[in-house]
Amino acid sequence: MRDEQTSRMHRLREHDLLSPRQWRRRILLWTGAVGVGLAAIFFAEASAWVYARFVQLLAVSPYWPLLVTPVVFALLSWSTRGMFMATRGSGIPQAIAALKVDDPGFRGRLLSVPVAAGKMILTLVALAAGASVGREGPTVHVGAGLLYSLGRRFGFADPQAATRFILAGGAAGIAAAFNTPLAGVVFAIEEMAGAFETRMSGVVLTAVILSGVVSLGVMGEYAYFGKIDSALPLSRSWLAILLCGIVCGLAGGLFARLILLEGAPPLARIAAVRARWPVLFAAACGFVLALLGLASAGNVYGTGYDQARAILENAPVMPLDAFGALKFCANTVSYWAGIPGGIFSPALAVGAGIGHNLAALVPGAQPSAVVLLGMAAYLAGVTQAPLTSAVISMELTDNREMVIPILAVCLLARAASSVILRVPVYKVLATRLVDELERARSRAESSPTARVEVPGDRT
Repeated sequence: MRDEQTSRMHRLREHDLLSPRQWRRRILLWTGAVGVGLAAIFFAEASAWVYARFVQLLAVSPYWPLLVTPVVFALLSWSTRGMFMATRGSGIPQAIAALKVDDPGFRGRLLSVPVAAGKMILTLVALAAGASVGREGPTVHVGAGLLYSLGRRFGFADPQAATRFILAGGAAGIAAAFNTPLAGVVFAIEEMAGAFETRMSGVVLTAVILSGVVSLGVMGEYAYFGKIDSALPLSRSWLAILLCGIVCGLAGGLFARLILLEGAPPLARIAAVRARWPVLFAAACGFVLALLGLASAGNVYGTGYDQARAILENAPVMPLDAFGALKFCANTVSYWAGIPGGIFSPALAVGAGIGHNLAALVPGAQPSAVVLLGMAAYLAGVTQAPLTSAVISMELTDNREMVIPILAVCLLARAASSVILRVPVYKVLATRLVDELERARSRAESSPTARVEVPGDRT
């Protein structure tokens, strides 16, 4: 009888709702999610402050970036070597690669606290030089790194537990960066986990929502681009869905293909030049960006948030008709430089510019509605994550009238993008990281004195 009672008490203690270990894990995840939310708020405010200093520099003379931007790009390329190589690029591929590989050493080199801190600081430096990069991808990297390090510090280093912490941290990063909790949940499912799996537990989802709530509580209830009251009634104006889906989807796929620097001989030659002279190549990218800045009256620098919002609100952005193409080029050379920085916000800006151009071809539709479709479609074309792109676009503009058109245009854009790039860009970049780990292991096995290094996102 006593043995039966002991067994029953043991089973009760092992139950998820009563297990001390499970409650420790929950509390750590939730505490970490609050930390990610606060880090995202700091990152957002710091990004705005440093970019404002660059705008002040532009006000002194629009020619200053011809000197400053190449020098800073070269310094960033030089500094993101060795232990900080993992800070390069968006940061989302690093989080995805860490989910794929259970190796603690690999995960630690991609997601350590120094790497997370370096990612934030170096992205701020890039924005201070006018780089056409975003902070949302880096926030995902920072969030994944913070929660992974927190989990390991308190004894949750086994592969399954570490996976939950990485997934929760990355998704919490998106939720807090855009102030969009629902987008964080969808991003975790579609982009990072790839499907509904056992690791997408209720605790992870709660952590994502909590991070968004922290952002909401500190920053207030706001939409990233303000409330956009636009609609697309069922009529000939729905031609905009077809137009934006195909054009923006193809453009997004082209951008993804370009930043991968693989395939066609011209891209392979550019990749070879960058591999041989990375610092000089980064400086050259900075100089080209400065030239694009002169051609656009300074509008292609930074995240593109102000320009996208202005286009949505039908405010003048000069040169408006060429903004989408110029921002596309600015995003490409900034990413080619191999410096830290994401592509979410800059992609939305490109989509807004293309949407403005396409609105003239659909006279029966509200221009702001077509611009919103262009933003959603281009982001879906770049990431090939239609659900995430649709939810982000709706939450960023607090628009519920456009739910069906946005979902339709994102699905169409994803199909169009796959014609140019069959595998989503983040998956390709994450696979590269995993493949380079395997090659490093092979070299280490053949030469015991060789050191296994984990490179960052080289694009």
